[in-house]
Amino acid sequence: MNIENAFSGIALPAEFHWFNEPPEYHLEDGLHLRTRGDTDFWQRTHYGFQRDDGHCLFCRVSGDFELVCRVRFSPTAQYDQCGLMIRSDVNHWIKVSTEYENDALSRLGSVVTNAGYSDWATQDVSSGITERRYRVTREGNDFIIAHREDGDSWKQMRVTHLHGAPEEIEAGVYACSPKGTGFQCCFRTLSLIT
Repeated sequence: MNIENAFSGIALPAEFHWFNEPPEYHLEDGLHLRTRGDTDFWQRTHYGFQRDDGHCLFCRVSGDFELVCRVRFSPTAQYDQCGLMIRSDVNHWIKVSTEYENDALSRLGSVVTNAGYSDWATQDVSSGITERRYRVTREGNDFIIAHREDGDSWKQMRVTHLHGAPEEIEAGVYACSPKGTGFQCCFRTLSLIT
């Protein structure tokens, strides 16, 4: 399955389905959505809590692939985030995004959850950056995560493994608001190459 730009039409492609549908979304030069407040994806590590109620728009994809999105975001509360997610089940998934901290600082990062425990690899970035591209490439059960800003080349963030990932996995975009009442983002493009 090759999808050049999933959000260029007047309706969502038939291959996609919602996991925790957001309260509002529409297509207009991309997928615009508003998150529900008090939503997150995290499992156990360090903070102790388990959350699996953020918003995802997924398609099912088999074998190796490259998934790329370009997203513009307007965070308003700590940890507002949006980006790409790869998911096997509640205990095995990957997300990549920029998580807002305050007006000066945000955290470009990725979370890998294996056997029900999440990690969080981060680097500090300016909160003045409100648009970014993310890429996840699958090679077997290994995943290469990268990001870029306009005009820049791809920068690798990490190489990781997803334990027990099935041949067919869910892949797509996600957004959530762990502490706030919700925020708006726009996935300008989403492409999938298998």
